[in-house]
Amino acid sequence: MQSDVINVDQVVEQSRFGAFQFGLLLLCGLCLIIDGFDIQAMGYVAPAIIGDWHVNKASLGPVFGAGLFGMLLGSLVLTPVGDKYGRRPVLIISTFFFAACMLLTTRVQTIDELLVLRFITGFGLGSIMPNAMALVGEFSPNSSRVTRMMLVSCGFTVGAAVGGFVSAALIPAFGWRSVFLVGGLIPAALGVAMLIWLPESIQFLVLRKRPMKQVARWLNKVQPGLLVTESSTVVVKEARNDGMPVAELFREGRAGVTLLLWLISFMNLINLYFLSNWLPTLIKDAGYSTGAAVLIGTSLQVGGIVGTLTLGWFINRFGFTRVLGSCFVVACVFIALIGHVAATPVLLFICVVVAGFCVVGGQPAVNALAGTFYPTQLRSTGIGWALGIGRIGSVLGPVIGGQLIAMQWANGSLFMAAAVPAIISALMVARLHWYRPQ
Repeated sequence: MQSDVINVDQVVEQSRFGAFQFGLLLLCGLCLIIDGFDIQAMGYVAPAIIGDWHVNKASLGPVFGAGLFGMLLGSLVLTPVGDKYGRRPVLIISTFFFAACMLLTTRVQTIDELLVLRFITGFGLGSIMPNAMALVGEFSPNSSRVTRMMLVSCGFTVGAAVGGFVSAALIPAFGWRSVFLVGGLIPAALGVAMLIWLPESIQFLVLRKRPMKQVARWLNKVQPGLLVTESSTVVVKEARNDGMPVAELFREGRAGVTLLLWLISFMNLINLYFLSNWLPTLIKDAGYSTGAAVLIGTSLQVGGIVGTLTLGWFINRFGFTRVLGSCFVVACVFIALIGHVAATPVLLFICVVVAGFCVVGGQPAVNALAGTFYPTQLRSTGIGWALGIGRIGSVLGPVIGGQLIAMQWANGSLFMAAAVPAIISALMVARLHWYRPQ
Protein backbone atom coordinates (compact mmCIF):
# COMPACT_ATOMS: atom_id res chain seq x y z
CA MET A 1 0.00 0.00 0.00
CA GLN A 2 1.40 3.42 -0.98
CA SER A 3 0.57 6.78 0.49
CA ASP A 4 2.03 10.20 -0.31
CA VAL A 5 1.04 11.65 3.09
CA ILE A 6 1.53 9.37 6.10
CA ASN A 7 0.33 10.36 9.56
CA VAL A 8 2.48 8.55 12.11
CA ASP A 9 -0.09 8.94 14.89
CA GLN A 10 -2.78 7.31 12.75
CA VAL A 11 -0.47 4.45 11.78
CA VAL A 12 0.34 3.77 15.45
CA GLU A 13 -3.33 4.15 16.44
CA GLN A 14 -4.39 1.55 13.87
CA SER A 15 -1.54 -0.86 14.58
CA ARG A 16 -2.16 -4.36 15.85
CA PHE A 17 -0.27 -6.08 18.63
CA GLY A 18 2.05 -8.51 16.85
CA ALA A 19 5.60 -9.82 16.94
CA PHE A 20 7.15 -6.36 16.54
CA GLN A 21 5.15 -4.83 19.41
CA PHE A 22 5.81 -7.87 21.59
CA GLY A 23 9.55 -7.64 20.87
CA LEU A 24 9.58 -3.97 21.82
CA LEU A 25 7.80 -4.67 25.12
CA LEU A 26 10.14 -7.58 25.81
CA LEU A 27 13.37 -5.62 25.21
CA CYS A 28 12.22 -2.58 27.19
CA GLY A 29 10.84 -4.83 29.92
CA LEU A 30 14.16 -6.66 30.18
CA CYS A 31 15.94 -3.30 30.46
CA LEU A 32 13.82 -2.48 33.47
CA ILE A 33 14.24 -5.98 34.92
CA ILE A 34 18.01 -5.50 35.06
CA ASP A 35 17.45 -1.98 36.41
CA GLY A 36 15.33 -3.34 39.27
CA PHE A 37 17.70 -6.27 39.83
CA ASP A 38 20.63 -3.93 40.31
CA ILE A 39 18.93 -1.50 42.66
CA GLN A 40 17.53 -4.20 44.92
CA ALA A 41 20.64 -6.41 44.80
CA MET A 42 22.38 -4.27 47.44
CA GLY A 43 19.51 -4.78 49.88
CA TYR A 44 19.68 -8.55 49.43
CA VAL A 45 23.47 -8.88 49.70
CA ALA A 46 23.78 -6.42 52.59
CA PRO A 47 23.50 -9.04 55.39
CA ALA A 48 26.17 -11.17 53.67
CA ILE A 49 28.52 -8.18 53.22
CA ILE A 50 28.09 -7.25 56.89
CA GLY A 51 29.10 -10.77 57.89
CA ASP A 52 31.94 -11.03 55.35
CA TRP A 53 33.57 -7.64 56.03
CA HIS A 54 32.61 -7.42 59.73
CA VAL A 55 31.15 -3.92 59.42
CA ASN A 56 28.16 -2.48 61.27
CA LYS A 57 24.91 -2.33 59.34
CA ALA A 58 24.57 1.47 59.57
CA SER A 59 27.76 1.83 57.47
CA LEU A 60 25.87 0.49 54.45
CA GLY A 61 23.38 3.38 54.57
CA PRO A 62 25.68 5.65 52.50
CA VAL A 63 26.29 2.79 50.03
CA PHE A 64 22.54 2.43 49.46
CA GLY A 65 22.29 6.19 49.10
CA ALA A 66 25.23 6.42 46.66
CA GLY A 67 23.60 4.19 44.06
CA LEU A 68 20.32 6.03 44.36
CA PHE A 69 22.02 9.44 44.24
CA GLY A 70 23.72 8.33 41.04
CA MET A 71 20.34 7.37 39.59
CA LEU A 72 18.97 10.75 40.65
CA LEU A 73 21.69 12.61 38.73
CA GLY A 74 21.39 10.22 35.79
CA SER A 75 17.65 10.89 35.57
CA LEU A 76 18.17 14.65 35.57
CA VAL A 77 21.21 14.79 33.28
CA LEU A 78 20.70 11.92 30.83
CA THR A 79 16.95 11.89 30.14
CA PRO A 80 17.02 15.16 28.14
CA VAL A 81 19.67 13.41 26.02
CA GLY A 82 17.01 10.84 25.06
CA ASP A 83 14.66 13.61 23.94
CA LYS A 84 17.45 15.19 21.88
CA TYR A 85 19.34 12.23 20.40
CA GLY A 86 16.84 9.38 20.61
CA ARG A 87 15.67 6.67 22.99
CA ARG A 88 17.52 3.85 21.23
CA PRO A 89 21.17 4.96 21.63
CA VAL A 90 20.63 6.03 25.24
CA LEU A 91 19.08 2.67 26.19
CA ILE A 92 21.77 0.62 24.44
CA ILE A 93 24.72 2.56 25.86
CA SER A 94 23.20 2.52 29.35
CA THR A 95 22.73 -1.25 29.22
CA PHE A 96 26.35 -1.97 28.26
CA PHE A 97 27.58 0.53 30.85
CA PHE A 98 25.49 -1.13 33.53
CA ALA A 99 26.86 -4.58 32.60
CA ALA A 100 30.45 -3.37 32.95
CA CYS A 101 29.76 -1.77 36.34
CA MET A 102 28.10 -4.89 37.74
CA LEU A 103 31.09 -7.01 36.70
CA LEU A 104 33.48 -4.53 38.31
CA THR A 105 31.51 -4.74 41.55
CA THR A 106 32.65 -8.35 41.94
CA ARG A 107 36.19 -6.98 42.51
CA VAL A 108 35.55 -4.45 45.30
CA GLN A 109 37.27 -4.97 48.64
CA THR A 110 36.18 -2.04 50.81
CA ILE A 111 33.09 -0.03 51.70
CA ASP A 112 34.57 3.05 50.02
CA GLU A 113 35.20 1.20 46.76
CA LEU A 114 31.69 -0.19 46.84
CA LEU A 115 30.23 3.27 47.50
CA VAL A 116 32.02 4.85 44.52
CA LEU A 117 31.10 2.07 42.12
CA ARG A 118 27.46 2.07 43.23
CA PHE A 119 27.30 5.80 42.47
CA ILE A 120 28.76 5.34 38.98
CA THR A 121 26.43 2.41 38.26
CA GLY A 122 23.40 4.38 39.42
CA PHE A 123 24.28 7.31 37.19
CA GLY A 124 24.23 5.08 34.12
CA LEU A 125 20.96 3.47 35.15
CA GLY A 126 19.16 6.78 35.65
CA SER A 127 18.20 7.07 31.99
CA ILE A 128 16.76 3.58 31.47
CA MET A 129 13.22 3.80 32.89
CA PRO A 130 12.24 7.19 31.40
CA ASN A 131 13.45 6.29 27.92
CA ALA A 132 12.04 2.76 27.97
CA MET A 133 8.60 3.97 29.06
CA ALA A 134 8.66 6.83 26.55
CA LEU A 135 9.60 4.47 23.72
CA VAL A 136 6.82 2.02 24.56
CA GLY A 137 4.29 4.84 24.83
CA GLU A 138 5.23 6.18 21.42
CA PHE A 139 4.52 2.83 19.75
CA SER A 140 1.20 2.27 21.59
CA PRO A 141 -2.37 3.20 20.56
CA ASN A 142 -4.22 5.47 22.97
CA SER A 143 -6.50 2.66 24.11
CA SER A 144 -3.61 0.58 25.47
CA ARG A 145 -0.89 3.17 26.13
CA VAL A 146 -1.25 3.35 29.91
CA THR A 147 -1.56 -0.42 30.24
CA ARG A 148 1.55 -1.07 28.14
CA MET A 149 3.61 1.59 29.89
CA MET A 150 2.68 0.18 33.30
CA LEU A 151 3.27 -3.36 32.06
CA VAL A 152 6.79 -2.62 30.88
CA SER A 153 7.56 -0.58 34.00
CA CYS A 154 6.54 -3.65 35.96
CA GLY A 155 9.84 -5.08 34.75
CA PHE A 156 11.60 -2.97 37.38
CA THR A 157 9.60 -4.65 40.13
CA VAL A 158 10.03 -8.08 38.53
CA GLY A 159 13.79 -7.49 38.50
CA ALA A 160 13.76 -6.54 42.17
CA ALA A 161 11.78 -9.70 43.02
CA VAL A 162 13.94 -11.92 40.81
CA GLY A 163 16.97 -10.42 42.54
CA GLY A 164 15.65 -11.77 45.82
CA PHE A 165 15.16 -15.31 44.57
CA VAL A 166 18.50 -15.29 42.71
CA SER A 167 20.31 -13.89 45.75
CA ALA A 168 18.71 -16.42 48.09
CA ALA A 169 19.97 -19.21 45.82
CA LEU A 170 23.42 -17.84 44.97
CA ILE A 171 24.68 -16.30 48.22
CA PRO A 172 24.70 -19.49 50.36
CA ALA A 173 26.34 -21.49 47.55
CA PHE A 174 28.74 -19.02 45.91
CA GLY A 175 28.90 -15.88 48.05
CA TRP A 176 27.49 -12.39 47.52
CA ARG A 177 29.85 -11.51 44.63
CA SER A 178 28.13 -14.10 42.43
CA VAL A 179 24.98 -11.96 42.47
CA PHE A 180 26.84 -9.15 40.69
CA LEU A 181 28.54 -11.57 38.28
CA VAL A 182 25.18 -12.88 37.07
CA GLY A 183 23.84 -9.32 37.10
CA GLY A 184 26.61 -8.25 34.71
CA LEU A 185 26.58 -11.09 32.19
CA ILE A 186 22.85 -10.94 31.47
CA PRO A 187 22.68 -7.23 30.50
CA ALA A 188 25.76 -7.67 28.31
CA ALA A 189 23.81 -10.23 26.28
CA LEU A 190 20.74 -7.98 26.32
CA GLY A 191 22.75 -5.08 24.93
CA VAL A 192 23.70 -7.18 21.90
CA ALA A 193 20.03 -8.08 21.31
CA MET A 194 19.05 -4.40 21.55
CA LEU A 195 21.64 -3.46 18.93
CA ILE A 196 19.87 -5.81 16.53
CA TRP A 197 16.17 -5.38 17.32
CA LEU A 198 15.43 -2.26 19.40
CA PRO A 199 13.55 0.38 17.34
CA GLU A 200 13.71 4.16 17.53
CA SER A 201 10.63 6.32 18.14
CA ILE A 202 9.08 7.21 14.76
CA GLN A 203 7.67 10.46 16.16
CA PHE A 204 11.17 11.39 17.32
CA LEU A 205 12.69 10.59 13.91
CA VAL A 206 10.12 12.74 12.11
CA LEU A 207 10.39 15.67 14.51
CA ARG A 208 14.19 15.57 14.29
CA LYS A 209 14.04 15.34 10.46
CA ARG A 210 16.05 12.13 10.29
CA PRO A 211 16.52 10.42 6.87
CA MET A 212 13.38 8.92 5.34
CA LYS A 213 15.10 5.54 5.19
CA GLN A 214 15.18 5.38 8.99
CA VAL A 215 11.53 6.47 9.26
CA ALA A 216 10.42 3.92 6.66
CA ARG A 217 12.23 1.06 8.41
CA TRP A 218 10.17 1.34 11.58
CA LEU A 219 6.92 2.40 9.90
CA ASN A 220 7.03 -0.85 7.95
CA LYS A 221 7.43 -2.75 11.19
CA VAL A 222 4.36 -1.08 12.69
CA GLN A 223 2.27 -1.46 9.53
CA PRO A 224 3.70 -4.14 7.22
CA GLY A 225 3.03 -3.40 3.57
CA LEU A 226 3.01 0.38 3.97
CA LEU A 227 5.14 1.75 1.14
CA VAL A 228 7.19 4.78 2.12
CA THR A 229 9.28 6.47 -0.57
CA GLU A 230 11.64 9.44 -0.62
CA SER A 231 8.77 11.52 -2.00
CA SER A 232 6.39 10.56 0.83
CA THR A 233 5.45 13.17 3.41
CA VAL A 234 5.44 11.81 6.94
CA VAL A 235 3.76 13.95 9.60
CA VAL A 236 3.04 13.88 13.33
CA LYS A 237 0.46 15.91 15.25
CA GLU A 238 3.07 17.65 17.41
CA ALA A 239 5.17 20.62 16.39
CA ARG A 240 8.92 20.57 16.84
CA ASN A 241 10.17 22.49 19.85
CA ASP A 242 13.86 23.27 20.19
CA GLY A 243 13.59 25.02 23.56
CA MET A 244 15.11 23.79 26.80
CA PRO A 245 13.19 20.58 27.63
CA VAL A 246 13.20 21.15 31.40
CA ALA A 247 11.86 24.71 31.07
CA GLU A 248 9.06 23.40 28.83
CA LEU A 249 7.80 21.28 31.74
CA PHE A 250 6.53 24.53 33.29
CA ARG A 251 4.95 26.07 30.20
CA GLU A 252 1.51 25.82 28.60
CA GLY A 253 -0.24 25.04 31.89
CA ARG A 254 2.07 22.18 32.87
CA ALA A 255 3.68 23.77 35.97
CA GLY A 256 1.09 22.67 38.55
CA VAL A 257 1.02 19.02 37.49
CA THR A 258 4.80 18.96 37.12
CA LEU A 259 5.38 20.11 40.71
CA LEU A 260 2.75 17.74 42.11
CA LEU A 261 4.21 14.79 40.19
CA TRP A 262 7.64 15.62 41.60
CA LEU A 263 6.36 15.75 45.17
CA ILE A 264 4.30 12.55 44.89
CA SER A 265 7.25 10.70 43.41
CA PHE A 266 9.55 12.11 46.10
CA MET A 267 7.35 10.92 48.98
CA ASN A 268 6.61 7.51 47.49
CA LEU A 269 10.25 6.78 46.68
CA ILE A 270 11.28 7.62 50.26
CA ASN A 271 9.05 4.73 51.29
CA LEU A 272 9.91 2.40 48.44
CA TYR A 273 13.66 2.53 48.94
CA PHE A 274 13.58 2.57 52.72
CA LEU A 275 11.54 -0.63 52.61
CA SER A 276 13.50 -2.19 49.74
CA ASN A 277 16.92 -1.61 51.28
CA TRP A 278 16.34 -2.07 55.00
CA LEU A 279 13.45 -4.55 55.22
CA PRO A 280 15.59 -7.74 54.92
CA THR A 281 18.03 -6.48 57.56
CA LEU A 282 15.30 -5.33 59.97
CA ILE A 283 13.41 -8.61 59.56
CA LYS A 284 16.60 -10.56 60.28
CA ASP A 285 17.08 -8.51 63.45
CA ALA A 286 13.54 -9.48 64.47
CA GLY A 287 14.73 -13.08 64.81
CA TYR A 288 14.39 -14.54 61.32
CA SER A 289 17.12 -16.38 59.39
CA THR A 290 18.95 -14.61 56.55
CA GLY A 291 17.11 -16.71 53.96
CA ALA A 292 13.71 -15.99 55.50
CA ALA A 293 14.51 -12.27 55.77
CA VAL A 294 15.46 -12.11 52.09
CA LEU A 295 12.29 -13.93 51.06
CA ILE A 296 10.09 -11.64 53.17
CA GLY A 297 11.88 -8.68 51.58
CA THR A 298 11.17 -10.24 48.19
CA SER A 299 7.46 -10.41 49.01
CA LEU A 300 7.45 -6.59 48.96
CA GLN A 301 8.39 -6.75 45.27
CA VAL A 302 5.95 -9.58 44.58
CA GLY A 303 3.19 -7.38 45.98
CA GLY A 304 4.46 -4.61 43.71
CA ILE A 305 4.21 -6.82 40.63
CA VAL A 306 0.63 -7.74 41.46
CA GLY A 307 -0.11 -4.08 42.16
CA THR A 308 1.32 -2.88 38.86
CA LEU A 309 -0.62 -5.44 36.84
CA THR A 310 -3.85 -4.83 38.75
CA LEU A 311 -3.73 -1.06 39.07
CA GLY A 312 -3.57 -0.59 35.29
CA TRP A 313 -7.08 -2.03 34.95
CA PHE A 314 -8.43 0.13 37.78
CA ILE A 315 -6.78 3.26 36.36
CA ASN A 316 -8.36 2.68 32.95
CA ARG A 317 -11.75 2.43 34.65
CA PHE A 318 -11.59 4.99 37.48
CA GLY A 319 -8.69 7.31 36.59
CA PHE A 320 -5.23 7.92 37.98
CA THR A 321 -6.06 10.14 40.93
CA ARG A 322 -8.82 8.07 42.54
CA VAL A 323 -6.80 4.86 42.32
CA LEU A 324 -3.49 6.34 43.45
CA GLY A 325 -5.07 8.27 46.32
CA SER A 326 -6.70 5.10 47.66
CA CYS A 327 -3.44 3.17 47.25
CA PHE A 328 -1.39 5.57 49.31
CA VAL A 329 -3.95 5.68 52.14
CA VAL A 330 -3.88 1.87 52.36
CA ALA A 331 -0.07 1.95 52.18
CA CYS A 332 0.08 4.25 55.20
CA VAL A 333 -1.89 1.78 57.32
CA PHE A 334 0.00 -1.38 56.35
CA ILE A 335 3.48 0.14 56.52
CA ALA A 336 2.74 1.24 60.09
CA LEU A 337 1.58 -2.28 60.94
CA ILE A 338 4.78 -4.02 59.74
CA GLY A 339 6.72 -3.12 62.89
CA HIS A 340 3.95 -4.37 65.17
CA VAL A 341 3.29 -7.81 63.63
CA ALA A 342 6.88 -8.98 63.08
CA ALA A 343 6.46 -11.79 65.62
CA THR A 344 3.68 -13.35 63.53
CA PRO A 345 5.04 -14.53 60.16
CA VAL A 346 1.67 -14.75 58.38
CA LEU A 347 0.58 -11.25 59.41
CA LEU A 348 4.04 -9.91 58.59
CA PHE A 349 3.88 -11.43 55.12
CA ILE A 350 0.39 -9.96 54.48
CA CYS A 351 1.43 -6.48 55.62
CA VAL A 352 4.59 -6.51 53.48
CA VAL A 353 2.73 -7.74 50.39
CA VAL A 354 -0.02 -5.11 50.74
CA ALA A 355 2.57 -2.38 51.33
CA GLY A 356 4.39 -3.54 48.19
CA PHE A 357 1.11 -3.62 46.23
CA CYS A 358 0.45 0.04 47.07
CA VAL A 359 3.92 1.61 47.23
CA VAL A 360 5.91 -0.41 44.69
CA GLY A 361 2.88 -0.93 42.44
CA GLY A 362 1.88 2.72 42.72
CA GLN A 363 5.18 4.12 41.42
CA PRO A 364 4.75 2.81 37.84
CA ALA A 365 1.33 4.48 37.83
CA VAL A 366 2.95 7.80 38.77
CA ASN A 367 5.50 7.28 35.97
CA ALA A 368 2.75 6.38 33.48
CA LEU A 369 0.81 9.51 34.43
CA ALA A 370 3.87 11.60 33.56
CA GLY A 371 4.25 9.68 30.30
CA THR A 372 0.66 10.39 29.24
CA PHE A 373 0.75 14.03 30.32
CA TYR A 374 3.83 15.22 28.39
CA PRO A 375 4.21 15.34 24.55
CA THR A 376 6.84 13.36 22.60
CA GLN A 377 9.61 15.96 22.82
CA LEU A 378 9.18 16.24 26.59
CA ARG A 379 8.15 12.69 27.46
CA SER A 380 11.53 11.30 28.45
CA THR A 381 12.44 14.54 30.23
CA GLY A 382 9.06 14.67 32.01
CA ILE A 383 9.27 11.11 33.27
CA GLY A 384 12.97 11.43 34.00
CA TRP A 385 12.72 14.64 36.01
CA ALA A 386 9.75 13.34 38.01
CA LEU A 387 11.85 10.27 38.78
CA GLY A 388 14.98 12.33 39.34
CA ILE A 389 13.37 14.67 41.85
CA GLY A 390 11.62 11.67 43.36
CA ARG A 391 14.93 9.92 43.73
CA ILE A 392 16.06 12.60 46.13
CA GLY A 393 13.58 10.77 48.33
CA SER A 394 15.05 7.43 47.30
CA VAL A 395 18.45 8.64 48.50
CA LEU A 396 17.11 10.09 51.74
CA GLY A 397 14.98 7.06 52.61
CA PRO A 398 17.82 4.54 53.13
CA VAL A 399 20.20 7.13 54.61
CA ILE A 400 17.66 8.46 57.11
CA GLY A 401 16.72 4.87 57.89
CA GLY A 402 20.37 4.11 58.65
CA GLN A 403 20.62 7.09 60.95
CA LEU A 404 17.45 6.15 62.83
CA ILE A 405 18.74 2.59 63.20
CA ALA A 406 22.03 3.95 64.53
CA MET A 407 19.99 5.94 67.08
CA GLN A 408 18.51 2.63 68.29
CA TRP A 409 14.95 3.28 67.10
CA ALA A 410 12.74 0.26 67.61
CA ASN A 411 11.22 -1.42 64.55
CA GLY A 412 7.74 -0.27 65.50
CA SER A 413 8.84 3.37 65.55
CA LEU A 414 10.77 3.01 62.29
CA PHE A 415 7.75 1.76 60.38
CA MET A 416 5.43 4.34 61.95
CA ALA A 417 7.78 7.04 60.65
CA ALA A 418 7.81 5.38 57.22
CA ALA A 419 4.00 5.62 57.07
CA VAL A 420 4.06 9.43 57.11
CA PRO A 421 5.26 9.96 53.49
CA ALA A 422 2.47 7.67 52.26
CA ILE A 423 -0.28 9.86 53.70
CA ILE A 424 1.44 12.97 52.29
CA SER A 425 1.44 11.27 48.87
CA ALA A 426 -2.30 10.64 49.24
CA LEU A 427 -2.94 14.31 50.01
CA MET A 428 -0.89 15.44 47.01
CA VAL A 429 -2.81 13.07 44.73
CA ALA A 430 -6.03 14.61 46.00
CA ARG A 431 -4.64 18.03 45.04
CA LEU A 432 -3.60 16.69 41.65
CA HIS A 433 -7.20 15.67 41.00
CA TRP A 434 -8.18 19.33 40.75
CA TYR A 435 -5.44 20.01 38.20
CA ARG A 436 -6.18 16.94 36.10
CA PRO A 437 -9.70 15.63 36.79
CA GLN A 438 -10.22 12.10 35.47
